[in-house]
Amino acid sequence: MTPSHPLLLAARRCERGALERLAATAELIVAAGRLIHTLQRERGTSAIYLASDGRRFTADRAARIADSQAAEASMGRHLALLAEAEGATSPAASLLYRAADVGGALEELTKLRRAVAARALAPGASTAAYNRLIGALLGLVFDTVDAHGDTRITVAMVALCHLLKGKELAGQERACGAQGFTAGHFDDAHRALLTRLADAQAGCFTTFLEFASPDAREHWASLLANDDEGPLPQLRRLAMHPEAAAGQSRDAARLGEVWYELTTRRIDAMYQVEKRLGEELMALCAERLSTLRQPPPSPPAPSDAARLDTAPLAASDVLNGQAATAALASPLNRSLLDLVRTQADRLQSLGHELESTRKALRERKLIERAKGVIMASQRLTEEQAYRYMRKTAMDQSRSMADLARAILDLAELLKAPGPGS
Repeated sequence: MTPSHPLLLAARRCERGALERLAATAELIVAAGRLIHTLQRERGTSAIYLASDGRRFTADRAARIADSQAAEASMGRHLALLAEAEGATSPAASLLYRAADVGGALEELTKLRRAVAARALAPGASTAAYNRLIGALLGLVFDTVDAHGDTRITVAMVALCHLLKGKELAGQERACGAQGFTAGHFDDAHRALLTRLADAQAGCFTTFLEFASPDAREHWASLLANDDEGPLPQLRRLAMHPEAAAGQSRDAARLGEVWYELTTRRIDAMYQVEKRLGEELMALCAERLSTLRQPPPSPPAPSDAARLDTAPLAASDVLNGQAATAALASPLNRSLLDLVRTQADRLQSLGHELESTRKALRERKLIERAKGVIMASQRLTEEQAYRYMRKTAMDQSRSMADLARAILDLAELLKAPGPGS
């Protein structure tokens, strides 16, 4: 056994422990996503129930509560397992703190439902309470995003988190639009907020599609290919252009219900994609763990091909969380605008936590491409190519990403036809 072999074994044990922790929380993430989805629907029906003094959405609210309670029970079981985990599967303290936040919010959910049933809360207060719980669940999911030694797992996590974030923004759009249509008009503050929510969703879904697997992208396209067509975009235009909304006040209640139904269908379609991503994540964890449980191969002996010339190579906005100033003084449900802004601030903060991960993933893609170039041109194994790149980067006091860009630039330069060709 070479001196490096025990270190390789120790590295694999460490990686396996991290992946076992991730596998232990993968089902928790899926359960959190399901609970977020059901609570988003319960939040909307509860607000309409309260706004109508209990005359509307009574049966719908009861059905949504039943769905949430089933998801809540599943979430409770997963939180209990998380608290009991020990040894290699013990989660990080930050994840446990997030889970404690969720547990505390869940304890208040029964009281919240009773207050809504008794119409002892204003619609804004009810929405704020649901926002706090949904925000805690989103924080739990976002806290799981980390590098786990397998790029595919981290990529899947980033895709899932951005889909969840975009879906919550879609839920905020549903609430904002329903309020405006029910009131019979949209003021400038409402229109500005709807625009920001739409732009923020587009940013989240663009990032989701960048990191999602081909299967998930295809599933998204099959369910939401016509997202920019049909009656929902027409209602958006009606909300955004006051001249088009003239004379619609008599149909306010009907338009509010149509809007709510159409946006709910859209969010439900997103949830189908979310479930697919959760299945992919668990499959990736299982596959990687199966690999790590196998004995590692012996390290390859150094070869003459590894001694290469190391001369320098030729180098070659989401929602900002602040509604418009006019929104703060809006006579049209100022509390709703404040609540949406608060939830958007929370989502923006969570999004910042992913920025370094997104950057690392894009740089890792560059390194993988450059490693492929080295393997092909020098006939090296993957491990030998990586060692060469790492040594070269250290010798030149540059990052691996910078070196990878230089290698790819040089490869493109060598491919380019010469002046006489």
